Amino acid sequence: MSHTAHIRSHRKPRRSASTIAMRAGVASGVLGTLAVATAAGSANAAEPVTQTLELPVLTGDLAAQVAQSAQATQQAAANYQLQAERDAAAAAAAKEAKKDLADAKAEATKKAEAARKAAAERATRNAERTTLSTTASSSSSDSSTSTSTATGSAAAVIAFVKAQIGDAYVSGGTGPNSWDCSGLMQTAFKQVGIDLPRVSQDQSVAGTQVSLDNLQPGDILYWGSAGSAYHVAVYVGDGMFVGAQNPSTGVAEKPLSYDPPTGAVRVL
Repeated sequence: MSHTAHIRSHRKPRRSASTIAMRAGVASGVLGTLAVATAAGSANAAEPVTQTLELPVLTGDLAAQVAQSAQATQQAAANYQLQAERDAAAAAAAKEAKKDLADAKAEATKKAEAARKAAAERATRNAERTTLSTTASSSSSDSSTSTSTATGSAAAVIAFVKAQIGDAYVSGGTGPNSWDCSGLMQTAFKQVGIDLPRVSQDQSVAGTQVSLDNLQPGDILYWGSAGSAYHVAVYVGDGMFVGAQNPSTGVAEKPLSYDPPTGAVRVL
């Protein structure tokens, strides 16, 4: 017997073949699992993870509705602007029409007043025609009103105006060869020291008003209303007068019936 026979062996006991096979299978399974996990991890690492957000998508009908709504809004705005422009134009037209109406009324009133005055003057002149005709007839047969009986200042005035017969009529004329009606009267009466106003309106009220059936040679005849006369001449007797009539006749002697005067004043 060996001297070491009583000492336990330090060698590990042998495992059985079945135990070794079982452990090998387990290890093989573990290694397979690790290989699959590793492959899966590698594949996941190779492809990045992407997160997709789902956004709302406008359908064709919704887009059409939005476009239609915008177009309707623009059309409404255009309609409002057009209506505002029409309202402004209507207001301006109404204002202009009101002004035109006021102007027309003023013009109509002015014309009516002028027509009224003209009618009044015509009526006055027509009322005097009968008297003037009678005066002219009686004057023709009454030698007391002839120029041959005019004396003193009246005779001098009549002689002066008759000397100008044939001279031209010129508006504003005061002689010596052209006259207007009031210029001839002013210069004629200046020969006898009487200063008459320059214009017909003032000469028609320069003396004492006398009736047309009581005329004397040297009286100043006027046409139109006293104070607003438009023509003057001098009565020379025998139903005649001398005056600067118009551009076509110049200074002329005419019968009272040629253009019956409205009134007369006496300054001599």
